[in-house]
Amino acid sequence: MKVFEGLRFRKVSSPIHRLDPRTKFVISCVVFTIAVLFTALTPLMVLFLLQIPIILTARVVRQWLESLKGALMLGSMIFIMNLLVRYTLIYSIAMSFRFLTLVASFSWFFLTTSPDDLGLALERSKVPYELCFAFTTAVRFVPVLADEAQTIIDAQRSRGLELDKGNLLKRIRNYMPILIPLIVSAIRRSLELAEAMESRAFGSEVKRTSLYVLEMQASDYMLIILACMLLSASLYIRFFVSFQWPI
Repeated sequence: MKVFEGLRFRKVSSPIHRLDPRTKFVISCVVFTIAVLFTALTPLMVLFLLQIPIILTARVVRQWLESLKGALMLGSMIFIMNLLVRYTLIYSIAMSFRFLTLVASFSWFFLTTSPDDLGLALERSKVPYELCFAFTTAVRFVPVLADEAQTIIDAQRSRGLELDKGNLLKRIRNYMPILIPLIVSAIRRSLELAEAMESRAFGSEVKRTSLYVLEMQASDYMLIILACMLLSASLYIRFFVSFQWPI
């Protein structure tokens, strides 16, 4: 469940936290696009390393590393599957590194962006409020459900449930006593949320107002321009330059 630590907002006073959510979202999307464009290991490593100054400035290194640690299992599966299909070690490592780069980019975005600011940013982008509310609620509930899943796992292990022994099918069956209580808990939470929304007359007011108004600063525009320049250079190198990467 450590990968979901990268979806939990950390309130820290840092320049990255003070950026407009739309700016951070554009940067994350640019990183995502560039990672998809390239299959060589070298540009993916460079793209991954470019995010480290952002993490250090935001002061969320520990939580960011926890999310990467949680994603290592899926990264290992991607490596094994590509190695079995393509029989190429470097390509398999590159595909695993691409996955970790994508996780890293959206991890720092959610770590430094509060759900409230994210909802305001979506509203300013003319997204319907119902969709904004649904998305921000999902972002809020993912870490909560992850904590609850870990609590259920600890409780079942204390009752003698072994999750790490046996073959793959047996391990999958061992997770059933965890999934069923977790699904029941998720349904219960959704019903409580629906009752709370109904008691507050959700959707009755067509035009909504907000206490805070997001305004983009000069630094936001500069970072967006730099991100677009990086994306343009990557597209040019990918499609118009015959360049052989070392690895």
